[in-house]
Amino acid sequence: MRDAGLSDEALRAKARWVWRETLRLHRRAPETRVASSLSCVEILCALMYGGILRFDPRNPRWEGRDRLVISKAHGSISFYPILADLGFVAVEELERIARPGGVLKVIPDPLIAGYETLNGSVGLGLGVGVGLALGLRRRGARARVMVLCGDGELFAGASWEAIMLAPRHGLGNLCIIVDRNGLCMLERCSKVADLAPLEEKLAAFGWRTASVNGHDVCAVRDTLRALLDEREPRPKALLADTVKGHGVPQLEGDELCHIRSLAPEVIDALLREGE
Repeated sequence: MRDAGLSDEALRAKARWVWRETLRLHRRAPETRVASSLSCVEILCALMYGGILRFDPRNPRWEGRDRLVISKAHGSISFYPILADLGFVAVEELERIARPGGVLKVIPDPLIAGYETLNGSVGLGLGVGVGLALGLRRRGARARVMVLCGDGELFAGASWEAIMLAPRHGLGNLCIIVDRNGLCMLERCSKVADLAPLEEKLAAFGWRTASVNGHDVCAVRDTLRALLDEREPRPKALLADTVKGHGVPQLEGDELCHIRSLAPEVIDALLREGE
C-alpha cells in the first residue's frame, strides 16, 4: 500500500545503500549491465520509498496496485535490492543472482515479484504502458501506470506511436520517466538521432512535462508528486537528467560504458571509499 514515504534523510540513505548493493550484485554477476542500472537508482528509490506508488509486497498482483513497467529492464538491476528490502523477494536471493535455482536473473523477467511485464526489445515498454493505462481506465480502476525508459530507446518508432496515442485517449493515469543519461549502447544519443528538444516535442503531442536532476532522489520524488497531482486528463512525462555509470569514475563519460564490466578489485575499492 502507498504510505507517506521516507523522510528526506532516510530516502537519501536508501539511495546510497541501493547504489552500493548494485555494485555488489555486479561483483557476483559481472554480466549484468551495471552502468545502466546505476543511472536509475534514485528514480527507483523515489518511486518505491517516496510514497509515490501503491503496492503490497505480500500480494504483488494486488488489483489495486499501481503498475510499474520497467522498459529498460536490462538496466534495472538496482531494482533487486529494493525488492528484497521491501519483501517482494527473499533477501537471500541477492546472494544467488544469476545462479542455477535463483530467482534473480541477469535480464529481469515477470517471474520476479515486482516486475510487471516482459517487454521484449527496448522501445516497446511505453506501448505496453499505454495499453495498461487504457485498460485500467476502462475498468474504472484508480491505479496509475508508470513507465521507466531510457532515452536511447526513444529512437524506436513504437515509442512515438505510443507517445501520439496516449494524449489521444486522455490517459491522465499514465506517466513516463525518461532516464535521460545521453548514452545508448555504443554511442552518445545525440550522435545517433538527436531527440532534442524532447520536452517541447512531448508537449506538442499533448503531454505534461517536467525535468529534474535524476540523481537528487528528493527532487525526483517531489517533481513526480507535483506531476501526478495534476488532474487534467493528459499523460505526464518526467525527464530525469542522469549520468550513466553514476558514481563510478571508470564508467562516467565512457561512451562504451553500457557494455563494460568492472573488475572485482575496482568494485571493492569503490565500496571501501564509501564506508
